[in-house]
Amino acid sequence: MDAIRNTVLETWMTEHGYSSNSLADAVNSAVEELTGRPGGLDGSSVRGWKAGRVTWPKSATRTALESVTGLPAVALGFVPRGRPSPTPASSQPEESDMKRRTLVGGIAAAAAAAAAPGTVSPRRIGMSDVNRLNKRFAEIIANDHRHGGQPRIEEQATALADEALNLQNAGSATQRVRSSLYASGAAFRSSAMWAAIDGRRYEAAKAHMREAQALAEMSGDQAIKFRIWSHAGTMYRHMGRPADAIAANDVARNLHLTRRDPLFASLGLARQGAIHGTAQNRTETRRAFEQAQDAMLRADPAHHRPVWLLAFYDQAELDSLALSAYLALGDYPTAEYHAHRCLASRRPHMVRSRAITTTRLAHALLSQGAADAATATAMRVPADAATRHARVSRMLQEFGAALRATAPRSTTVQAWTDHTITWRTAA
Repeated sequence: MDAIRNTVLETWMTEHGYSSNSLADAVNSAVEELTGRPGGLDGSSVRGWKAGRVTWPKSATRTALESVTGLPAVALGFVPRGRPSPTPASSQPEESDMKRRTLVGGIAAAAAAAAAPGTVSPRRIGMSDVNRLNKRFAEIIANDHRHGGQPRIEEQATALADEALNLQNAGSATQRVRSSLYASGAAFRSSAMWAAIDGRRYEAAKAHMREAQALAEMSGDQAIKFRIWSHAGTMYRHMGRPADAIAANDVARNLHLTRRDPLFASLGLARQGAIHGTAQNRTETRRAFEQAQDAMLRADPAHHRPVWLLAFYDQAELDSLALSAYLALGDYPTAEYHAHRCLASRRPHMVRSRAITTTRLAHALLSQGAADAATATAMRVPADAATRHARVSRMLQEFGAALRATAPRSTTVQAWTDHTITWRTAA
């Protein structure tokens, strides 16, 4: 007798984004929670289910599968032992099709009955909903790199975090989908947190941080935990609290994710170097950036990583963090060196970051006595960033004050004053 393919299980796996291997791993983990011992399934086991070679899994495996999917085994196309399975008759194809449709229809009805006690089946939340949110997350990341620090980006990210949480209550979902929704909510909250940090709205940033941390814990997603704690380190660095900054950044650096992927380790070390620069620790700054560079060179470019990391962290960002650190240390030639390296390789979409780097380069040049070159550099900052980005505006105001103190009543100061008027007019 030929086995009947379990098309219901196949459809469910496709809808929820499971491969044979990933479903086997999920069920093995559920078996371990139930029995204390990991399950012994692999991809071929699940392929046997789909092919119909196994019509009723063993008790522990079946219970674990039901835990993962949120559905009884019969609603996934399995047939209990002793119950006759519909067998297609090769001489009667129309009857065979009718039996198959009857079986699938009965299973679908069982699934609906299992999902809710009422007569109306609740919505089924799947990975397609998560993927839709992830596309919006990519848009938030892109807007941040273009504009940065704007309240509207913070508001959009907060609204999308709420949308991810609302989906948790909109219908039934597997544990995998629920964890992914919590991760999405944490990702959006961390973007709201970063927008507030970038706009120097630190009280709002701390509120977003607390929400993001709670959601990240519920998701179990190491990458988003890293992002949140690494952002926290940067926030405290900008607030002038290097001890808190190091403590927060150490939480990110101690996640086991950094031992699996050198690129995460590199980012953690580079941000640690920037904090040491703020704390005036020259030796630790140099050591951190040497280690960050080494880790970056060891990172496999083909390794799968989240979109937020790939969108910004590269050699240019490492040099940007080094620029910030050496500027804080007063090592202006080294800061200038990293500024030129950063600008030479900075990707076009990093509009906000380019403005910050250009402003820092102007500071490094001015501190070395090159007032004309420094002023010409500062004038290259776009008017939009100069007037609407809190961090850039503050640094340019500090540049103007330092320029006037360095070369009072000079033609360079007058040129700078005239230029800032055109910025305000353009804004």
